[in-house]
Amino acid sequence: MSSSESSQLPNIDLSNCRDLIIGGDAAQVLDRLPAGGIDLIYVDPPFNTGSTQRLASIKAEQDASSSRTGFGGRKYKTTLVSSHSYRDSFDDYLGFLVPLLEKSFQLLSSRGSLYVHLDYREVHYVKVELDKIFGRTNFMNEIIWAYDFGGRSKQRWPAKHDTILLYAKEFGKHIFNYEEIERIPYMAPGLVTKEKASRGKVPTDVWWQTIVHTTGRERTGYPTQKPEAILKRIVEASSTAGSWVLDFFAGSGTTACVSQQLGRRFIAIDSNPQAINIIKNRLDMTNVQEISC
Repeated sequence: MSSSESSQLPNIDLSNCRDLIIGGDAAQVLDRLPAGGIDLIYVDPPFNTGSTQRLASIKAEQDASSSRTGFGGRKYKTTLVSSHSYRDSFDDYLGFLVPLLEKSFQLLSSRGSLYVHLDYREVHYVKVELDKIFGRTNFMNEIIWAYDFGGRSKQRWPAKHDTILLYAKEFGKHIFNYEEIERIPYMAPGLVTKEKASRGKVPTDVWWQTIVHTTGRERTGYPTQKPEAILKRIVEASSTAGSWVLDFFAGSGTTACVSQQLGRRFIAIDSNPQAINIIKNRLDMTNVQEISC
């Protein structure tokens, strides 16, 4: 059964531990995890947009007594189902993030990898810091997640991609399950043999994947939720069955959800109680322990 407790977090022994959902500040929680015990860390930190990220879910239903008029002259009322938000503004973004990245290096096993998901605002500055922490020889990829959805500026080229920086703890020892990565169709199948076209190709460092649609099956109502397809690719490639996977900005819980589906162990950390509730609702909680600190 799942369990929930509220206390000062003790040191965590991953050799005898259930999957973990931890409600608390990442800086404090990471100090309680054992060095060298994690095979994969994926983090999607706040992007420092300078605003508060909000997303509300609203249900509309017919109501003849309402003053609102919709399609065909029908009367309807709207009800707020849920509202989720988090602050996304930092005076010293690197001062906030770099200590967590330094701790990530310590937590990774020798075969471990770190994926840091950012956008154009901070990615260049964070890469410089990651080169210092991990060493430039352990930088593996600048992955571009490209999508075509949402608002469009008329004053510049619309920004329609995120960047995921990938580092190994020790390049050459790192897990990379090339043969297990799900293949995708060739963009120009006529330029390869029929055999290759039918088999598909392993993705490159540019990933075309739509965002989580507002009416999609995956949608939780949490701002900046990432698609399961993106995390599935990462978890399949950079961990093995039984590996510990850590996400200390867990948000909507996609990393934990995918890890559970693929037979990985997970630690999901977030300081937002709304995020913790969403994560719990997405998971089979049978073998999951919840801790608040």
